[in-house]
Amino acid sequence: MKKHCKYLILVVMILFPASFVQAKQTLFLSANNAVLMESDTKTILFEKKAHERQSVASITKIMTAILAIEHGDFEDTVKVSERAIRVEGSSVYLLENEEISLGDLVYGLMLRSGNDASIAISEHIGGSVEGFIYLMNEKAKWLGMTNTNFENPHGLESDNHYSTAYDIALLLNYAINNELFQKVSGTTSYLSSNRTYKWYNKNKLLTSLYEYCTGGKTGFTKKAGRTLATTAKKNNQTLIAVTLNAPDDWRDHIRMFNWGFEQGSPRSVIYRNTDKDYLLREENFTKILFKQFKNLIGMIHND
Repeated sequence: MKKHCKYLILVVMILFPASFVQAKQTLFLSANNAVLMESDTKTILFEKKAHERQSVASITKIMTAILAIEHGDFEDTVKVSERAIRVEGSSVYLLENEEISLGDLVYGLMLRSGNDASIAISEHIGGSVEGFIYLMNEKAKWLGMTNTNFENPHGLESDNHYSTAYDIALLLNYAINNELFQKVSGTTSYLSSNRTYKWYNKNKLLTSLYEYCTGGKTGFTKKAGRTLATTAKKNNQTLIAVTLNAPDDWRDHIRMFNWGFEQGSPRSVIYRNTDKDYLLREENFTKILFKQFKNLIGMIHND
């Protein structure tokens, strides 16, 4: 009987290990939606409603930037239209008929989140804003962003403009494999040839708060709240963090990065326990669990 009890305790520990590891593996965030991805393997280390469709605000501009880089030349001259200067929201204060390089526009887009720059870029690359939006959605499909639909190049609110924390992580992870995107995203300040003052990056993780941050994009609208997508690198490991509707997003990202780097090798994946608690598991946990369970049941039966 004692032997049987011993086996049963072992079975319970295998089947229900949460009670033994929960205290060490809990992460609490202000974000409504979040994901932490290991870049090289695309392993999801942490998730919180990561596939829920939400407004994403200006982190939309990651797609605008990578399309500009892939389909344009930074030396191209772009003539600014009336439509570009009339767009609302954040701006780099372009002037109608101003001639500016595509490279300067991409820096203004990523560092200062210029909505006017996004329209100028989209008209230049796509022939029209509408043509560029088509390119955005085709690229999203190609990247496997199955819960994403873009209706503009800047992220201002629109009924059918949405994405998810997971899809944005896929996008950013793809974008950082482009050296020019990495350079722009990781730039703290930039002086356009058309300006006498520098543009400073709004990403405070990069500029002051987190030494391992290598880039990213900020966003905000009243509907979306604060959105943030950032990258960090430590000990040759790169992590991607995305939060949506996160009042305390800077600290959310620092918590996720610090936690992720502490986990080491991406041999593990996170499974949800409750809406707020997430537990570390081996990637092949299910296979191991049932193999050990079968063995233990056999031992009990044979005894």
